[in-house]
Amino acid sequence: MAASLIPGRNPVYQDYARCVHCGLCLNACPTYRLWNLEADSPRGRIHQMIQVELNGQPITDSFVDHIDKCLDCRACETACPSGVEYGKLVEHARAHIERDYPRSWLTSVTHNFVFRHLLPAPHRIIDFARILRLYQRSGLQAVARSIGILKLLGLSERERLLPPIDDEFFYRRFGWTFPSAGPRRARVAFFAGCIANVTFSQLNEATIRVLAANGCEVVVPDGQLCCGALAAHAGVRDAARELARRNFSVFLRDEFDAIITNAAGCGSTLKEYDHLFSPHEPEHMQARAFSAKTRDVTEFLAALGLTAEMKPLPVRVTYQDSCHLLHGQKIREAPRKLLREIPNLDFVELPYSEICCGSAGFYNITQTETSLELLAEKMRHVQSTRAQTIVTANPGCLLQLRAGAAIHGTSQEVLHVIELLDRSMQA
Repeated sequence: MAASLIPGRNPVYQDYARCVHCGLCLNACPTYRLWNLEADSPRGRIHQMIQVELNGQPITDSFVDHIDKCLDCRACETACPSGVEYGKLVEHARAHIERDYPRSWLTSVTHNFVFRHLLPAPHRIIDFARILRLYQRSGLQAVARSIGILKLLGLSERERLLPPIDDEFFYRRFGWTFPSAGPRRARVAFFAGCIANVTFSQLNEATIRVLAANGCEVVVPDGQLCCGALAAHAGVRDAARELARRNFSVFLRDEFDAIITNAAGCGSTLKEYDHLFSPHEPEHMQARAFSAKTRDVTEFLAALGLTAEMKPLPVRVTYQDSCHLLHGQKIREAPRKLLREIPNLDFVELPYSEICCGSAGFYNITQTETSLELLAEKMRHVQSTRAQTIVTANPGCLLQLRAGAAIHGTSQEVLHVIELLDRSMQA
């Protein structure tokens, strides 16, 4: 390989050569569907990666632009008959860009702050969340929106995508153990995430209730940190590797039947921690042990089987596949199986459910216009189902779809699969 090695597992010639340029990925790629440009298709991006990674061509502004515009949704992997691991390739390309390409001063400072100082530090997340909550609850948000200053600064669309901050943070549950309701069927560790602890505390609480109601003792290990998914997707490989090391020390010090996450994006990275470390590194075996125990909560519950009593919910529901659950983890049926367990639920399939909603980690912040185009298309398909409730399996998708319901005035409720199960159990 012409380029010097990036920390962790590096793609080799065969990884790129699996792409035979057949084009079966094109209709699965959200950016190709939007623009019909070869350079913004999976095979087009792979061709560019080969020039840089194998043939030693310099990293150009054009290369960076096309790689940045990729959602890393991995829908091309599902469509690919040759087994191209596109997610691994694009994250390596971004790590190469992060290391060798001179980003703007603002981008460099933002990456350094977010990935190396904010996400790895719960106390900073809490402080930042409190400031944002003050902005949202004090009236400053309403004033900023009404006088048009956000639009003047070019921030109005991004600001609409900000998550509401919780009244109480889930961090207070770290170090707690929740007993099973009835005979214990499994002992699991709950991976709570990072931003979710200040924006999705109720979802995390519901996850624990549903697991406990179905015979699981749930441990929330203290000391756990961000999974590193956002850093890995952005190419900040050193930050992702350090977060993985910290999580190994927390979750592998005790025996659990599974490590459970309710965030599809987190789960995809947790299951691929071994990509962050090369086989000769001592952390590689830890990464494999960690990944082997990781389960999405829908995957785990569908396999375990529900034992808690479910009450009827007479509501029409549609399901949006989270990209990193469907395409990253190859899990399609588990969430649908759980939804069908709810009595009287009217479940209707969503057309093009496998196409990204436009959230894609930080994509809706860095590529807001494209993200909103994808969201508009998604909401058109959602409206065609006449569903009262949209369910999905990833916090980022929840935020994006809630923004879509507000922007397009559909009045639809947006919930995680687990929140709907919890509602049925509590009804």
